[in-house]
Amino acid sequence: MAERLDKFLANAGMGTRSEVKKMLKQGRVQVNELFPRGGETKVDPQTDQILVDGKLVSSEKHEYILLHKPAGYLTATRDGSEKTVMDLIDSPRKERLFPVGRLDKDTEGLLLITDDGELAHQLLSPKKHVPKTYFAKVSGIMEPECIPLFEKGLDIGDEKQTLPAGLRILSTNEAENYSEVEITVREGRYHQIKRMCHVTGHEVLYLKRISMGSLKLDDSLAKGTFRKLRKEETENLKKVRGKE
Repeated sequence: MAERLDKFLANAGMGTRSEVKKMLKQGRVQVNELFPRGGETKVDPQTDQILVDGKLVSSEKHEYILLHKPAGYLTATRDGSEKTVMDLIDSPRKERLFPVGRLDKDTEGLLLITDDGELAHQLLSPKKHVPKTYFAKVSGIMEPECIPLFEKGLDIGDEKQTLPAGLRILSTNEAENYSEVEITVREGRYHQIKRMCHVTGHEVLYLKRISMGSLKLDDSLAKGTFRKLRKEETENLKKVRGKE
């Protein structure tokens, strides 16, 4: 359905009507092969290619991005001195986007970037118990006796012990004295995985988040790169809103 160009751009999060009007006058907006200077131009987002500063503008209300976070980047929208995960994102809506949850600077893996505040709140709400699974390489040989300790909950120095967590021992290397494990938690305390391993006598050597709720890290996604969520991925994530 056709609509005014200025209305479409404003609804897509490109700015206020006055800001959009300024973009048009500056020739920063392209519709197919043309550069209209007025907002009254009619466009159909389903058939027209609409770009701002050479970047395609989506007609979707919100944007959902899966980032394969590399080590060395802060999980923040901006920082005065260090690189942040947002430095890796290229989107016309970048100023509105934010990371959902937090991964430590040295932690890699799945990070959801969006401008959907309601969904972010639901995914991070302790009441929802959304599972987050991590692959970890830890010092020492992780014994099967640790599995029920994680399942029961651990005292990591907070007022309450952790919620029941899952531990799966993938492999052990006695020669080099380390283990590879998968850990699933349903809360997001500060340095939680590292602290849980520490109280069982192991130190985390490498940590990577591989899933968050129904969303899984795309194996084909190289570190430092991102892609938009597929429609079914977004729909499955939003189902958390109905869970208690």
